[in-house]
Parts: sequence; structure tokens; C-alpha cells
Amino acid sequence: MFAAERRQLILEMVRANGAVSLRELARVVQTSEVTVRRDVRALEAEGLLDRRHGGAVLPGGFTRESGFPQKSHLATAEKTAIADAAASLVEEGEAIVVGAGTTTQELARRLARVPGLTVVTNSLLVAQALAHANRVEVVMTGGTLRGSNYALVGSGAEQSLQGLRVSRAFLSGSGLTAERGLSTSNMLSASVDRALVQAAAEVVVLADHTKLGTDTMFQTVPTDVITRLVTDEPPPHDDRAATELQALADQGVQIAVAGSGTASGAGGGEGARPRREVPLPGQRRTHPALRPAPAALDHPDRARVADLRRR
Repeated sequence: MFAAERRQLILEMVRANGAVSLRELARVVQTSEVTVRRDVRALEAEGLLDRRHGGAVLPGGFTRESGFPQKSHLATAEKTAIADAAASLVEEGEAIVVGAGTTTQELARRLARVPGLTVVTNSLLVAQALAHANRVEVVMTGGTLRGSNYALVGSGAEQSLQGLRVSRAFLSGSGLTAERGLSTSNMLSASVDRALVQAAAEVVVLADHTKLGTDTMFQTVPTDVITRLVTDEPPPHDDRAATELQALADQGVQIAVAGSGTASGAGGGEGARPRREVPLPGQRRTHPALRPAPAALDHPDRARVADLRRR
């Protein structure tokens, strides 16, 4: 494939999906990520797209939200590792809220074997992943179905969350910056996510490295409300992602980086991963050098969470 044809295909993919990872672009055009990165730089110089950490987005700074079919094929390995690490944070018998998204759907699949768990969600995909878990109680919000991401939104969803109190919320979004926190491209989704946050004592954000530094239209969770970020290891060349992680850590967000050796599975029951204690918001550390939990180090074959250290 000639460079002009390759770049045209890259441009069409970004226009169709709003945001595409370099890995996915390389797979589709059947070339290396190095070549794709060069093509993306050339297209950015022409003003046809913008580069982001590990991918490319529509020009203009604010990314357009992709539909579920497109999102489900982006950064799949990263989402799996993040879901594995996030599941190790959940204790037996907890009550949690889980927001909508492809990463939270992966998390839900791993929570299906956590005994005594209660999950409140506005996501049909999360509920479906837990539908046959006989030791997990699923509570759905009300609301109006938003078909693009199979989530319940609107005043019905928000009102059903009033008076609710759970230990922690697991949320994802379209972008995450140290300046604005977590954001999304849809106003109704942002409003429900804010209601989910209000119901939780702690907020855990799940975001792969391609979302770091990306800013979208509607803020859902300010940085100072985020207790912990679970993400994947940025590529070695991605200095901007590492800088964003450091900025988040400097603001008191605990950073957990899912190791490349993260194994699939769920917490609870036989063969469960060791649990990690998550400090309460009032106990949040301001120093970014966070120590790994001893339990995680004692079980190298389990899902590993490597805490970000100051570079």
C-alpha cells in the first residue's frame, strides 16, 4: 500500500470513529506502529487530525464520542489489564457502583465471582456481564436508554441514585487530564456519572493511556474528587502520557499501573486474587511515590498493580 493510500485509510478511520489507537491503525493498514506514527504526524501537519497519546483523534481539541462497536475494538489489551487490576480492589460483600463503558464492562466480567457483591449500575452491558452471577446482586437505575453505549441516562437515572451510599464508584470516560479530571462527550452521560460519584465514598477511574491528556466537552469528575486512577503502562515514547500521570499524582490521585503480566480472573472464591486496601479520601496521600501493596507482591502470578513512582 502506497503512503497516500495508507494515510487516506487512516484519515477515514479517524473520521468514522472519532479516535483510533496507533495499534489499531497499524493492524488495519498492515504496517508497523512506527510507520503509522509517521503518517499521523504528516496528517496532523496538514490539519486533518490531531495526535493524542498512543493514537489519533478528530482535529479541534475535543474528541467526538465513538459508538460502542468502535470503542469495543480500541485498546482491548489495555482494557483487559486495567479491568484485572481494578477487580483486585473489590472486597467480598461490598456495595459499589459501576458506570457505563467498555472498560467497566470488562471489569464487570471479572466481578462475577466476587461473593456477596452488590453492583449498582446504569449500564445494560455491565448488568448483562453479571446477569448469571448467582452470588452478585445487580441493581439497575431507571432512566432513558442511550443506544450508542447501552446506558440509562436522564432524570430517571439520576433520581434513582438519590439517597444511595456505596463504598466506591468505578467510572470510565472519554478523556482524562490533571487540569479538568474525567470528562465525556455527552451531557446526559456526564450528568449520570456525577450522580454515581455523589453516591460513593471513593472514586476509581479506569482509563487507558490513550485517554490521558484528552479533553472532552463535559466534565464528570474533577481531579480533586478522584481517589485512584487505574491505567496501563504508557509506551516508552509517550512522554506526554507520563507527564500527565505525574501531574495527576502531584494533585493527590493514587496511580495504579496495570502490569503487562496481569492475568484474567475475578476476585473472591477459590483462586481469588489478593485484595488491596484503598485509603479513604481523607487519608489520600499527596506524595506521588505510592508503595505497592505487599499482597500484590506476594502473588506474582495474580493480577499485578504497579504503583507509579516519581520519575
